[in-house]
Amino acid sequence: MTEPLSRTIAALASTALLYELSLTPKPGLVDRFNNGSHDDMDFPLFIKSSMALFPFFKDYVEAGLNHSGSLQALFEQVRSIGIEAEKAMFEATKGINTHKGANFSFALILSAAGYFLKGHPKSFPLSSEDSSAILKLIPAICSQSMEKDFQQIETQNRETLSYGEKLYLEYGLKGIRGEAAGGYPTLQLLLPMLRYSLEHGSAEEAFHKATIFLMAHVEDGNLIHRGGIAVWQNVKRQSRNALSQNLSSEQTRQWLSDYDRFLIQKHLSPGGTADFLALSYFFIQLEGFL
Repeated sequence: MTEPLSRTIAALASTALLYELSLTPKPGLVDRFNNGSHDDMDFPLFIKSSMALFPFFKDYVEAGLNHSGSLQALFEQVRSIGIEAEKAMFEATKGINTHKGANFSFALILSAAGYFLKGHPKSFPLSSEDSSAILKLIPAICSQSMEKDFQQIETQNRETLSYGEKLYLEYGLKGIRGEAAGGYPTLQLLLPMLRYSLEHGSAEEAFHKATIFLMAHVEDGNLIHRGGIAVWQNVKRQSRNALSQNLSSEQTRQWLSDYDRFLIQKHLSPGGTADFLALSYFFIQLEGFL
């Protein structure tokens, strides 16, 4: 009974990854025109990665649809699925990290969507209120485990920590785990803006502006890893300046193209922006906009 629904929702998530990949230009990121600031990634590699994740996206949805225990127990279940999904991704990409962050977020969002739809059978498309309800489930699913993760970071040997974990210790930056524990507040800010833009203009223009918005707001570990805190803050500042200019569609595209060249020259990549673009494409499809 749940198979068609889980396939339908998983297909939207996989398509969201492809929409994000195809959006062009995207500063420092792989798109249809170039490989951004990545020497080891290209357009076909991201397609392979997206296809490798699809079966696991379906498993995330089914985990939520079939779950009857605590929401914390649901997190432990999807975390196990996520480990297998990550292995499949790395196998498809020969060890290159294309979608690790997106896989983490989709594990939570898709399982939350399945759990929500189990208790609230709906016909598609869903409403903006439904999307909000799905996001509000996520802290109950993962915040307890995220807090444990942060506590463990504080007791670990620094030599064994990942770069993101070191950023937490040094600057209090919680990255995507903090977003998840808070129910993705950045998405909750972005989605109303996207809905408005899609009602008054093209999808390309809406997501181009979303790209700049995300570069101005996302706590981007990838940018910090490549350039440091000051560089990340500078990217945010320049993106906010672009947003404040109320650029036309053509001017927005030109700004993105110019900034793409700038970030490529500096070898900088806002990978966090790419992940949030994919998540927003998912919800916008869920609501029937695309």
